[in-house]
Amino acid sequence: MFEIKKIKTNVAAIAGELVDIRRHLHAHPELSFEEEKTAAYISELLTSWGIEHQTNVAGHGITGLIKGRNPEKKVVALRADIDALPIAEENKVPYKSLNYGVMHACGHDVHTTCLLGAVKILNERKSDFEGTIKFIFQPAEEKLPGGAIKMIEAGVLENPRVDAILGQHVYPGLEVGKVGFCNGRYMASGDEINLFIRGKGGHAAMPNEIDDTVLAMAEIIVSLQSIVSRKSPPATPSVLSFGKVTAAGATNIIPSEVIVRGTFRTFDETWRVKAHWLIKETAVSVARAHGCTCEVVIDSGYPFLENNPEITGIARKAAEEYLGKENVVNLDIRMTAEDFAHFAQQVPACFYRLGTQNEASDITSGLHTPHFDVDEKSLETGTGLLVWESLQQLKL
Repeated sequence: MFEIKKIKTNVAAIAGELVDIRRHLHAHPELSFEEEKTAAYISELLTSWGIEHQTNVAGHGITGLIKGRNPEKKVVALRADIDALPIAEENKVPYKSLNYGVMHACGHDVHTTCLLGAVKILNERKSDFEGTIKFIFQPAEEKLPGGAIKMIEAGVLENPRVDAILGQHVYPGLEVGKVGFCNGRYMASGDEINLFIRGKGGHAAMPNEIDDTVLAMAEIIVSLQSIVSRKSPPATPSVLSFGKVTAAGATNIIPSEVIVRGTFRTFDETWRVKAHWLIKETAVSVARAHGCTCEVVIDSGYPFLENNPEITGIARKAAEEYLGKENVVNLDIRMTAEDFAHFAQQVPACFYRLGTQNEASDITSGLHTPHFDVDEKSLETGTGLLVWESLQQLKL
């Protein structure tokens, strides 16, 4: 019989192993679609624990089943992402990245470690629960088209069919020992906007003889902002931001091409499609007014992530039981994107946040920064919580 007290005892018994696993992963990060050694390490651990699994799923993905009594009763999936980011780590820690320019700056080393710990505990006590746990170690969360959609296409949610799926993500804005939930819409869709503005370049002192691609670019960026401020549904959060402009001219040279790259994010698929059309129409028409052309290339990214009310309600209650109500908080929606959204579109899902902050130890840096780190007590919290939450999902 699984009880919270026993789970915490099980977790405490492997706490040192969890730290070792996380530090190994942190020291050996690999970029999206390149996670060969990471996957091999995960597979070696699972094999040493006697857990059958499938490797090379949609690239370097790994999946497997832990069957309890009456395994057909219900199937709950637990997902962790395994890739890292192209960031040079600046932390001075013994487990600092050995792969210069690559870093686990988004906590995927923590996600992977917690899932490994949960899988180990659940496998050792599989006679104590009914149903099946499907574990998913997913590659390439950080880079389009993302590993989630590839794993779904490979059938990871089938054979047996998954009834519910949980995802856990670190949150440096939340104190270690706490977790956060958001019911319903939680994270935005994320699309990459690429504008190629072209015209006759030339001497900046003779604008009458050229097409001012730089001026066209500036007016396009300003004009596009009205799409969000004047055209978007008032109740639907949207963001259109541009972060990179390449105009390789000089003080006295107007270039023949200017490239602009940015992102569009929102929470409504119908509006998302319309916004793409408006972006194209606006950019092309403004460029034409300046005697230029504008090629608009929109790479559709991850859809918006919606947490299922029932699954999220069960998960939140389980967290309150495991950690205490005072350690479970409400979260606001986020304009960041996450490819777990693809799973959430297919089956009822809950994606929640694991606190990793410790101000006393100066562990406060944000995600995707060279100083990001976590309080490793979060490994115990995350591991135990995955065990307890999955068991509660199996009960219903």
